[in-house]
Amino acid sequence: MRKWMLVAAFATWAMPAAAQDRSLRDSVARDYRDNLGALFDHFHRNPELSGREVRTAERMAQELRALGYEVTTGVGGTGVVAVLRNGEGPTVLLRADMDGLPLEERSGLPNASTARQVDAAGVEQPVMHACGHDVHITALVGAARQLIARRGLWSGTAVLIAQPAEETISGARTMVEDGLYTRFPKPEYALAFHVSADMPAGRIEVPDTIAYSSADSVSMLVRGIGTHGASPHQGVDPVLVAAQIVISLQSMVGRDIAPLEGAVISVGSIHGGVKSNIIPEQVELQMTVRADTPEVRAQLLDGIDRVARGTALALGVPEDRLPVVTRSATETTPPTINDPTTAARVREAIAAAMGRDRLFEQPRTGMGAEDFAYFVTPESGVKGVYFAVGGTPPDEVDEAPGHHSPLFRIQPEPAVTAGVEAMVVAAEALMPRG
Repeated sequence: MRKWMLVAAFATWAMPAAAQDRSLRDSVARDYRDNLGALFDHFHRNPELSGREVRTAERMAQELRALGYEVTTGVGGTGVVAVLRNGEGPTVLLRADMDGLPLEERSGLPNASTARQVDAAGVEQPVMHACGHDVHITALVGAARQLIARRGLWSGTAVLIAQPAEETISGARTMVEDGLYTRFPKPEYALAFHVSADMPAGRIEVPDTIAYSSADSVSMLVRGIGTHGASPHQGVDPVLVAAQIVISLQSMVGRDIAPLEGAVISVGSIHGGVKSNIIPEQVELQMTVRADTPEVRAQLLDGIDRVARGTALALGVPEDRLPVVTRSATETTPPTINDPTTAARVREAIAAAMGRDRLFEQPRTGMGAEDFAYFVTPESGVKGVYFAVGGTPPDEVDEAPGHHSPLFRIQPEPAVTAGVEAMVVAAEALMPRG
């Protein structure tokens, strides 16, 4: 393997630019046939839950260490950090998330997961890669191999990370808190991609600025005064209060937030009461809050407190029983916003190396979230680019099951190989030799 990488590196150094691009494509295709296809199959069959990616982390460490990277495990839980120093120049971080979801796969694929795992609450769950993280970690290994083989074309330091617990939007933060930017070379740039079921396989989309929204999980305990359902005037009905709060929250999104700003408050869970003729003492709400800017995010979170208190008082809830609003300390992330200049640089490098026809543009249709944002906060000074790689055959895009569906399926070869090519080209553009 090392002999092959040295020969490839020397051959790449000697080639003209146009041939180098073709050489990368051919090398990645060969690597998929020889290595990455089987590696993807392994990861797809053996997913693990957020924060419990022990075997996945072990395999990632094994693969990266065998290539010659300096590998550290156990960063921020099960996180893996691999460092390759290649002379003077910028440091670029390449990130892939590696956790699966508690879903039973019904994709019909021959390599469908049958894995089960005990979650953090002690409950055994089916596990599935229903968001394509198996594509991401497979592509990271492929990019690692190409960066070794092509080290004559770039100069600097590559830091590759396999991140845990993206699905609970907590793993990136725990890696940073565990010294990612102090124990290891701090990057000037950070790169990541997400495979997309609603894009044609192998196409690349590089947003100029906003890539993903912020996300906050918020719980609310709405309290009342219990009584008989036939005598509601003798109590205060928390079901009515909770229902009015839900409606008022949507009024806040529609009337307090500027029409062209992205904002969502979705109440995904309501629990309260035990019987039809008993007015309960409390109702529990759980919601997700999404925004595209820090300012709108703060406005929404502050508004939830205001609406909950005001609605409860208007409906007769005593001062000592006003709603209790709790924001999750772990399931929270700021928006993922690309650095515009770096995004343009990456997009042009991908177009030049892979062909401008590989680029893809489409309007955003939702407000998904990503904890990659913790790697590229304004305070960190790290310039980030998060892009998308298509994963569905073009004629199946309109009918493709969405992410987090038990039917989710990706066409692995074009997704993985495009992800590898784009990551390598982007990293080399940000760490040019000479």
